Amino acid sequence: MAKNKFHDGPGPSQRQLQVGETVRRTLAEVLARGDIHDPDLARMSVTVGEVRMSPDLKIATAYVMPLGGAGQEDLPALLARNKGELRRVVGKKLGLKFAPDLRFRLDTTFDQMDETRRLFSRGDVRRDLDE
Repeated sequence: MAKNKFHDGPGPSQRQLQVGETVRRTLAEVLARGDIHDPDLARMSVTVGEVRMSPDLKIATAYVMPLGGAGQEDLPALLARNKGELRRVVGKKLGLKFAPDLRFRLDTTFDQMDETRRLFSRGDVRRDLDE
C-alpha cells in the first residue's frame, strides 16, 4: 500500500492522542478566555478542532477555525505571531521536558462534511445508493 497523508503508518500512539487532546483543550481554554495579549486575536472566537502530535511529541499541529468562518485566512498567521506565549502556557500544562513547537492549520473538516452531504443529496448518487 502506498503511503499518503492519510495512511502513513499504524496511526498515532495512545500517548500522542493523550498529549494532543491536552494541548487542544489548553489552547481552546486560553483562546476562549482571551489570555493572549493580542487585540487582533482577542476579537476572534477560535475553535480548536483537533491537535495532532508528531511521534516524538515535539511538534503539535493545531487545526483551528474562527467561529462563523470570518477572518479564517488571517487566523493561522495571528496564532503563529503569538506562538511563544501559547507555547509557554501549553508547556506549563503538559509538564513535559520540552514544550512542543506549535503549528496552526485551518480546519477544513466542516467544509469536507458539507461537500459529502451535497454529494449524497444528488439524485444520481441517491439512486445508486438505493439500488
